[in-house]
Amino acid sequence: MTRSRKRKLHRTEAGWTRLPLATAILSAVPAAAFAQQQADTGVLEEVLVTAQKRSESLQDVPISITAIGTEKLEELHVTNFEDYAKLIPSLSFQTLGPGFVQVYMRGVANGGDGNHSGSLPSVGVYLDEQPVTTIQGSLDIHVYDIERVEALAGPQGTLYGASSQAGTVRIITNKPDPSGFKAGYDLTGTTVSGGDQGYTGEGFVNIPLGGNMAVRMVGWYDHNPGYIDNVVNTRTFPTSGICITNSPSPVPGCEQTPAQAKSNYNDSDIYGGRAALRINLGDTWSITPQVMGQRAKVNGFFAYDTAQGNEKLSHYYKESSDDKWGQAALTVEGKLGNFDMVYAGAFLKRDVFANSDYTDYSFFYDTCCGYGSYWYDNSDELINPSQFIVGKDRYQKWSNELRFSSPQDWRFHFIAGLFIQRQQHAIEQRYMINDLADLSEVTGWPDTWWLTEQVRVDRDKAAFGEFTFDFSDRVSATYGLRYFKADNSLEGFYGFGLNQQFASTGEKRCFSATQINGGPCMDLDKETKDSGHTDKVNLTFKVDDRHMYYLTYSEGFRPGGINRQGDLPPYKADFLKNYEVGWKTTTESGRARFNGALFIEDWDNFQFSFLGANSLTQIANAGNARVQGVEVEWQFAQTNHLTWGGGFAFMQAELTANYCGLLDANANPVTTDPCPYPTGDPPPDDIAPGPPLAPRGTQLPVTPKFKGNLTGRYEFPLGGFDAHAQASFAYVASRWPDLRVNLEDGSPGQREILGKEGGYLLADFTFGIQRDSYAFELFVNNAFDKNATLDSFAQCDAAICGLANKYVLPTPPRTIGLQFSQKF
Repeated sequence: MTRSRKRKLHRTEAGWTRLPLATAILSAVPAAAFAQQQADTGVLEEVLVTAQKRSESLQDVPISITAIGTEKLEELHVTNFEDYAKLIPSLSFQTLGPGFVQVYMRGVANGGDGNHSGSLPSVGVYLDEQPVTTIQGSLDIHVYDIERVEALAGPQGTLYGASSQAGTVRIITNKPDPSGFKAGYDLTGTTVSGGDQGYTGEGFVNIPLGGNMAVRMVGWYDHNPGYIDNVVNTRTFPTSGICITNSPSPVPGCEQTPAQAKSNYNDSDIYGGRAALRINLGDTWSITPQVMGQRAKVNGFFAYDTAQGNEKLSHYYKESSDDKWGQAALTVEGKLGNFDMVYAGAFLKRDVFANSDYTDYSFFYDTCCGYGSYWYDNSDELINPSQFIVGKDRYQKWSNELRFSSPQDWRFHFIAGLFIQRQQHAIEQRYMINDLADLSEVTGWPDTWWLTEQVRVDRDKAAFGEFTFDFSDRVSATYGLRYFKADNSLEGFYGFGLNQQFASTGEKRCFSATQINGGPCMDLDKETKDSGHTDKVNLTFKVDDRHMYYLTYSEGFRPGGINRQGDLPPYKADFLKNYEVGWKTTTESGRARFNGALFIEDWDNFQFSFLGANSLTQIANAGNARVQGVEVEWQFAQTNHLTWGGGFAFMQAELTANYCGLLDANANPVTTDPCPYPTGDPPPDDIAPGPPLAPRGTQLPVTPKFKGNLTGRYEFPLGGFDAHAQASFAYVASRWPDLRVNLEDGSPGQREILGKEGGYLLADFTFGIQRDSYAFELFVNNAFDKNATLDSFAQCDAAICGLANKYVLPTPPRTIGLQFSQKF
């Protein structure tokens, strides 16, 4: 989907994305020759960013930043996270569909399973001044009427704290403007190759309220068409011989399941709005309250089963999610003497209700291990052992920040502040089997054989500052420091009912009758605390007004936490150390920019989430890793009408120590080779120690070694209209879905079972015309209809489920759209 508006005859936006260096050179040489023949030449305008919590020119900020402005967001059809993620080469992610995204930057990724009881995110996502990263991942905010998206690569531990260990993504909204009335709307229709049709309506209005006040209101409704088919299939459980089918028509001898086969299974409706009021109190103070909310109602599943074929699967129970959230925020800005003061506070509430098919787990554990023999009804008859999951995740997040900054023209200047945050996650997951015997249920929870009913709370406090001394107009040094305290607690119930014969957790281990959100009792109540500091040192050299170089050492951190299995130790904090040299250059003509950075990052005792025994998520510190890489970004205004841009990131991310999957007596990772016998005791005579689960030198998962993109846009008159044509290409190299190369017995591990995810190239094309206030645009996304892999996984341990049922989450198929827009 895209939004158009009349363009100026020169380059104005921040948003040129990154490109492989070789391509940049090859493109720039003929482009420069062609430009000499033109009567007009383009000029790049100054780009302002707020990455260091003050407004500055992008070319003056000694941080590797990708900034995508309003105009570029519209030109490149950006409406959601995945749209802008492909424009940020240092960013990678895992996803299960809308609203379920784990974000990584610069290769700092372990391939964890994203469970609700996992580690805190390593990349912070901010909406204006407020963090919106919840414990299980970031909000998938609909992108419309957005001033800018900023991606800050590398540790941002000084100014942004715990959830910005590897980087920060900031979504900056357009603010109310008292200077005049503005409004606009966009209407878009789309069709997906092999799928359904979609539509989008978006609009905004900015209304001045006197000379010092304005209100800005924004709304959207986005229907995304489905393209995954749930095809007819049957399954027969080997232990009981019970057959199930998802066929809409009866199949002799088979039980019809609630979810039936359907084409274009995975559609969604996303709608929401935003309202902000800005009150200017004189020349130096302003107050901006803002409320924003969104609801995403999603059907089906966004991955296909390789056993069924491309964009096909066979599931038997309801799959859906209802993700609704709202945030109230307040920003106060002003001056106290010579100092700028900013207060930013917010309250975020998010509720996610989800239904999941879990039949793969049931079938493959029955096939391997006779799982179906455990499940009876009240008449002691074997029943259909198919599982499904009903989940509720309820988040609340309070954040407050108060900071002061001195005038930038002082030789010694600084920014310093205080931060406090509390986020709570109420977790409910019911693993259910229909017609389950009363004796097999968790007490008070019908048909529920496993229940998680817990409350997790993460508390963060910090004092931070960055202090800069200008040795001259050309040379400056900055020291940053953040003292932090973190507190993680997890309490409630997890496990089986009282009468489960194989129960190792649950009601048999309860130590308190206290009920958490209706759980039968408590079998978990733990807390862990962290404190410490992170540092940053930077030297900046400005050769002249167009050439700046910098050296940076910075640190990021992520607090430890509690495992939901009470007999497992807490996991410790992990730290990231970054060594970086960067440059920002602009040609004398002002027509081209070339920015980049070289970096080495050491990730110590990194946290690793994985499915352990009985497919329960465990988190443990896994060892050490190193990431080495380069990031490059360039923009070139060849003429007033022809512009190019792009960038790339190349990264080598590897383990620097063996990963054995074991901890020593002090809960530190074991890194020997060979690894000890899994119990940690001397092995029996006939069992030798095993190989590392991931040996030193293993490439970290999720992140490709290379990612880049290229965009070209040409604007020209056409029959009384202003017309434009645009092409955009994004390339992602191959990568691995999991860290573990071997199992404990030396057989192939999850990494080898799931296999390498292939690289892909996506191409998007746009053609549009505009006159006065209205515009039409035709666009084609994924023009060559590539079935590219974003992620791959199995529903349970890959050694059990992955050999036969591997899931692949693809990019959406070719999408053709037509849009009408109007601005007032």
